[in-house]
Amino acid sequence: MSGNNGGPWGGGGGGRDNGDDRNKGNNEGRPGGQRPGNDGPQVPEIDEMMKKGREQLRVLMGGGGGDNRSGGGAPQTPEIGKGAIGLGIMAAVGLWAFASFYTVKPEEKSVELFLGEYSSTGGPGLNFAPWPVVTYQKFPVTREQTVEIGVGGRGSEAGLMLTGDENIVDIDFQVVWNINDPAQYLFNLKDPGSTIAAVSESAMREIIAQSELAPILNRDRASIGQRLQELIQFTLDSYNSGVNIVRVNFDRADPPESVIDAFRDVQAAEQERDRLQKEADAYANAVLAQARGEAAQVLEVAEGYRARVVNEAEGEASRFTAVLTEYQKAPEVTRRRLYLETMEEVLGNVDKIILDSDAGQGVVPYLPLNELRRGGSN
Repeated sequence: MSGNNGGPWGGGGGGRDNGDDRNKGNNEGRPGGQRPGNDGPQVPEIDEMMKKGREQLRVLMGGGGGDNRSGGGAPQTPEIGKGAIGLGIMAAVGLWAFASFYTVKPEEKSVELFLGEYSSTGGPGLNFAPWPVVTYQKFPVTREQTVEIGVGGRGSEAGLMLTGDENIVDIDFQVVWNINDPAQYLFNLKDPGSTIAAVSESAMREIIAQSELAPILNRDRASIGQRLQELIQFTLDSYNSGVNIVRVNFDRADPPESVIDAFRDVQAAEQERDRLQKEADAYANAVLAQARGEAAQVLEVAEGYRARVVNEAEGEASRFTAVLTEYQKAPEVTRRRLYLETMEEVLGNVDKIILDSDAGQGVVPYLPLNELRRGGSN
């Protein structure tokens, strides 16, 4: 028990006599003459705790250690200092590893910078960037972001555009985009939102300036949206922006608010004019088609008559030529045959009675012989 006179907080060991003197002094006035430090834990004083802390700090900073108050035993603080140094080194390594290893989510990509210059692009998963030589920045490459042009109330200056036929149209549209190259996006765009908005508005004004008002309001919205997306993407690619235009939402295209009532009246009048014009065109087409049909019919009838007359004439001419040939061969016979054929043709359809003049009597002047023949035939 005499070797622990310094207590559990370190104090150099002195000679036995010094310990006995202290014990004697401490036992005075106490019942039983016992030392409180031997039977229970000794409560350190505040100044001793501060001294101990300064001693450990001195050891960590490379100084000597040990409390030589009693000028006795070997110092114990250097061993505690070595452990603290080890813990400090481990903590520093842990902090360095924590700052160097990082995780990239599936929807992200990272850009690693070596002393501030582009080094590589990190993919999803665990990545290593030895800090502080290499730093990194992460970007959400699949998240869709939106830039709105002309939205926020009618009459916005960003949405008022001049058409090719010198009319003004109020347009609202949205540009949806994401990041396809984080390195270009980081180094080439200072303010991506403002840049994309400016490029989108400029591209839309260029397209509207080449179009007329009526197609913009009615049938050309889809084609304008497709042209706008291609033009914005082409311009941003020329900037090496690393931005991909996903789609363009063409929300609204109307006349300015101050003239919209008059414009609607004009639109109604134009629709009425178009309706009447279509009715007139339909009537004209019907009449024209009927006239063309009748003309074609008359033409066909004339063509048939012409063909019939020509064929009959050619037939008569052929028959006459044939008769002339036979007449030249036998004139008398041919003459008689022509006479008989002519008389047959002339008298073939005439009601006639032939009386033989050798009977000795003439014909009764008023005898209706024709009627008698008709009655006999009935």
